[in-house]
Amino acid sequence: MDTLVELNLFGRDYEQEMRPLIRAFLPGADFEVTHYEAEDEPMRLVVEKEKDPLILSCNAANDYSFCMLLMEDWFRIRIYRKGELIGRADADNVDSERKAFRNRVAREVYQVLSKDTKQDLPWGILTGVRPTKLVYEAVADGRNEDEIRNAMKTEYLCSDVKTETSITIAKREHEILSGMDYQNGYSIYIGIPFCPTTCAYCSFTSYPLSKFGKLADDYLDALEKEIAFLGTCRPKRRLSTVYIGGGTPTALNEAQLERLLCMVDRYLPISETVEYTVEAGRPDSVTEAKLKLLKEHNVTRISLNPQSMRQKTLDLIGRRHTAEQIVDAFHMARACGHTNINMDIIIGLTGENPDDVSYTLSEIAKLDPENLTVHTLALKRAARLTTERENYAGLEATGVTEMLERTVAFAKEHGYKPYYLYRQKNMAENLENVGYAKPGTEGIYNILIMEEKQTILAAGAGAMSKFVFYGEDRIERVENVKSLTDYIARIDEMIERKKTFLENNFSQ
Repeated sequence: MDTLVELNLFGRDYEQEMRPLIRAFLPGADFEVTHYEAEDEPMRLVVEKEKDPLILSCNAANDYSFCMLLMEDWFRIRIYRKGELIGRADADNVDSERKAFRNRVAREVYQVLSKDTKQDLPWGILTGVRPTKLVYEAVADGRNEDEIRNAMKTEYLCSDVKTETSITIAKREHEILSGMDYQNGYSIYIGIPFCPTTCAYCSFTSYPLSKFGKLADDYLDALEKEIAFLGTCRPKRRLSTVYIGGGTPTALNEAQLERLLCMVDRYLPISETVEYTVEAGRPDSVTEAKLKLLKEHNVTRISLNPQSMRQKTLDLIGRRHTAEQIVDAFHMARACGHTNINMDIIIGLTGENPDDVSYTLSEIAKLDPENLTVHTLALKRAARLTTERENYAGLEATGVTEMLERTVAFAKEHGYKPYYLYRQKNMAENLENVGYAKPGTEGIYNILIMEEKQTILAAGAGAMSKFVFYGEDRIERVENVKSLTDYIARIDEMIERKKTFLENNFSQ
């Protein structure tokens, strides 16, 4: 049963900041949010005559009520569980700068919920996608590690383990990016939204071939127009990386995949790139001919993603292939000359425990890929594991934190270094995704997009272009429609959106 959470806000609007922090302590929280204005006072505001002015009353029927009066440089916070006051915070003369004020409020809420739920969050009050970004900026600014550690602990309540992980990754990212002129470059993402089937945990824009395969050629027609445009819109900058993701790009048949790769060769200055990645993804989509095509078209990095090597898990999550197919696909890729292979695994999958993860890692060790990316399961509302959760009752993963610890130990033992990290909403046990690589094989695109260091032009259904304005602390986004049929029908509009944005914002 979901936890009913009442969030009452008066003054500054910190709803978007408070929701993920509260949900980190109270997974499955169902929010009822009210923003009060001064004229609402007679309805719900009460005056504490002998104390500071306005606080909000709460509904005792809700599991938790957060009543927050957030003014320019002071605040009053009351937190109730089932109508009983469990925490309060009053502060005056608070730093009014938005980030500093937000962090102060978040720390107060954290302390109350941590005590009430008897939990400590490994990332403290950091709930965003890129917790290492602020550490990267500190490293780039030349701040010493002790300063960074102190800020992570006191400002963000981050654990020592996550702080050290962040510093290690930020230093490696800075070292890699310092060796390339990324500010005078750009990257391109190309999305192929087709998959053999939709996995139970997936909420990405993906379309099973059995139902949507007949649209693949029409999709490639539209995509060709967009890729051709992308090849012309940044002529004074150097193309750093190309990343073809999905979906599962190799779900295309061999002729369609060759057509896609030829488009890239025809319209993009691929010889300029330092990296060209294609997600081969699921082994049931891979053939020797496709792997040879990737090599012939100068793809430098591919992903083959088992997620788990336990057959029972693959069956449960809808991966209609065998563990043996993963091994076969890997050896086939090696035989075709691929020397930089990433493998993804997911911890926290339905029915798994730490020993299952150890088994998966032991099987991957036999293959010895250059990269290993460890994802922590993050269940979105659209995923089948969420919408049909009654079908998976009693099969929840156990010991996810221990699973992550085992992957860290495995990586260290086998010569993998962490080089990028990101988080998602609703991640199991508030953990993270970490990319590991053997030195010199890191995925450059992953660093560029996670640290938001370079403009990424994107093509395809659901793809989002991200424009970085150096020196302005500004990032703008231009999105494509998610619907496959809408993308095909409205491709000229998708191109025009980017064209207009570029004309209005860049001299090129």
